[in-house]
Amino acid sequence: MDAKTIVRPDPDVVARVVARICGDYGERAVTTRAVREHHSHGEGLADAALPDVVVFPRSNEEVAALVRLCHLSRVPVIAFGVGTSLEGHVAALYGGVCIDLSQMNRVLEINAEDLDCRVQAGVTREQLNAELKGTGLFFPIDPGANATIGGMASTRASGTNAVRYGTMRENVMGLTVVTADGRVVTTGGRARKSSAGYDLTRLFVGAEGTLGVITEIQLRLYGVPEAIASAVCQYPDLAGAVNTVIAAMQTGIPVARIELLDDVQMDACIRYSKLEGYRALPTLFFEFHGTEAGVREQSATMRAISDEFGGSEFQWATLAEDRTRLWKARHAAYYATLALKPGTTALATDACVPISRLADCILETKADIEKSGLTVTIVGHVGDGNFHLVVLYEPGDAGQRERADALARAVSMRAIAMGGTCTGEHGIGWHKLDLLAQEHGEAVDLMRSIKRALDPHGIMNPGKTVPS
Repeated sequence: MDAKTIVRPDPDVVARVVARICGDYGERAVTTRAVREHHSHGEGLADAALPDVVVFPRSNEEVAALVRLCHLSRVPVIAFGVGTSLEGHVAALYGGVCIDLSQMNRVLEINAEDLDCRVQAGVTREQLNAELKGTGLFFPIDPGANATIGGMASTRASGTNAVRYGTMRENVMGLTVVTADGRVVTTGGRARKSSAGYDLTRLFVGAEGTLGVITEIQLRLYGVPEAIASAVCQYPDLAGAVNTVIAAMQTGIPVARIELLDDVQMDACIRYSKLEGYRALPTLFFEFHGTEAGVREQSATMRAISDEFGGSEFQWATLAEDRTRLWKARHAAYYATLALKPGTTALATDACVPISRLADCILETKADIEKSGLTVTIVGHVGDGNFHLVVLYEPGDAGQRERADALARAVSMRAIAMGGTCTGEHGIGWHKLDLLAQEHGEAVDLMRSIKRALDPHGIMNPGKTVPS
């Protein structure tokens, strides 16, 4: 987009649009500062930018009417789920209308025989799995936060189960999308494959709300495994833990989850989640899915590999409540890191590399962390080469924020140089715009062409995903 197409619109025009929306939607259109501030930022990037109004639609038609009004008035539109994004995706950089989809939260259909379902964008992953109880099915994509399915599709989320079940890219079969001019279009379908036309579903998955507003999602489902077992193994050093992962992936063990916590992150989780019987050492959390015999075979092979790299005895969790407690501690890693230094702010970032380069990337990053003087944790879905940093800094200290940004940029550039990506699952938002160009080069021009074609007035989540 040309820079001139994404400047803040005329205040009088915005005021008229806000007045019109407030008249049409009543109490479901909110202009109070507290609500606007809540919708001005995500979870992992403190920098905020307020929308002019927050609207809570309940149907595709209401979303379409809102977008048509904004299209005609050249007013920005920002879709909002529950605000768990990490790279500034929902900040209203140019003001405008925030469309909060939390009231579009119905599971529309479950097709148990075909292992699929259709949900509205405001359904959360935990809500969906609660609805699936009793069907023998589950939805495996688990980014940690109880994110909305619409937000997960928009950011192409993955998470702890991605090494076995894939990401949202592989598990979204179709979408309903409101385009930038207010049309309601349906992409994909319920068939497991299709060769009909352009793959518009994949175009909107991961577009971060810059091409349209996702309102409904058709999803793949999976049968609940006959047996599930979780285990924890600790290592004397980070290299041993990472090399265990590399060997396991190269061996082809179909592990469902394999999560890395460095010594600092493990210390944080022990304190925050009251984990007993563990030490502040580099640690791997495993989960195995399959038949009873299959799980035994996978775990035995995994244990043999772990022993080669100095791993401790496996501590098992086979009961559902024990597994829940273990993974709850893993999912609370972000908050556990914040608790290490109360009053600080967190900057979260991620990178993903080919599995053979994982040890190099993590160990070099660990060396950068030690030089930075900042408190930083490493945690990651390392089975597919993806890991995260949570960097703590004093919010009023410009020098610390500069070092935090430099550290995040360094890990991104290192990953790109190793044949990887600056983000495995967080997305680009506005915080990694320059890194997208570093990673994709001339292909960014094609992305700009797509943006111009589908959003000629530049109103859809402007300033994000694709650099101007």
